[in-house]
Amino acid sequence: MLSDGVIWLDAGAVFGLVPKIMWQRVTGETNELNQIPLALNCLLLESDGKTVLIETGQGNKDFEQTRRRGWEPDHGKLIEDLARNGVQPADVDIVINTHLHNDHTGWNTIANGDGDLAVTFPNARFYIQRGEWEDAMHPNERTRATYLPENLLPVEAAGQIEFIDGETQVTSDITVIETPGHTAEHASVVIANSGESAIYLGDMIQHQVQLERVAWLSAFDVLPLLNLETKKRLIADAIKNRSLLVAVHNPFPGVGRLIAGERGRNVWSSEEPHAIAETLEVVGTD
Repeated sequence: MLSDGVIWLDAGAVFGLVPKIMWQRVTGETNELNQIPLALNCLLLESDGKTVLIETGQGNKDFEQTRRRGWEPDHGKLIEDLARNGVQPADVDIVINTHLHNDHTGWNTIANGDGDLAVTFPNARFYIQRGEWEDAMHPNERTRATYLPENLLPVEAAGQIEFIDGETQVTSDITVIETPGHTAEHASVVIANSGESAIYLGDMIQHQVQLERVAWLSAFDVLPLLNLETKKRLIADAIKNRSLLVAVHNPFPGVGRLIAGERGRNVWSSEEPHAIAETLEVVGTD
């Protein structure tokens, strides 16, 4: 597991229609801006001789804007974390974006010395759902603020995008699956080997309680009722198969399993990141 650090988002938006008196029981206190911290967990794998990075976090291009708002950024750490695990950007062969929101694609690109943007991972193919790309290129008034061209267009210009349509096997161990709801073309990633499996959830949830109580939906979900049905289906499969789940925004490392609880409420059980290494060889399990 790798980390791009932490971002702070409005708690009311994270929990949508759920009243504060309920969500505050599971999140604790917010900061003075009514925000809660959300981790930026990325996953680095070795499969079929390829180095695969799932998600690229928030990146560092918004540092100046963040400081203008009055606080020091606590994100943009992914490249340092890669280096600590002996991986340089040029070593990455495949990048998978579950969707194209700015906190999942920030390190797709990097600003060079003269202010221009370059692709951070120059030798990688970027696996992106074609429909998600179309939505990002034609945003509406609601989605425009989170589909940032600077994270996307340089990758297209470099000819590094591998557009995919629906479920796609990327390597013998890694499959991108359709999990619509957060966005219409949102995807998740299944890692399977020798009868064991793990699922990188993307933004199906922003907090583990949204797995435990499926009716808790985020205001960030473009299609919330579709996300509800997607969650129920994936949760049933994950419990049945004892799959590890990787939650992007849970406190690092964000790895756990779901257990069926009483009265239809699931229970999240956190696990150490090395649990994924038992499923597939993982780079960066510190």
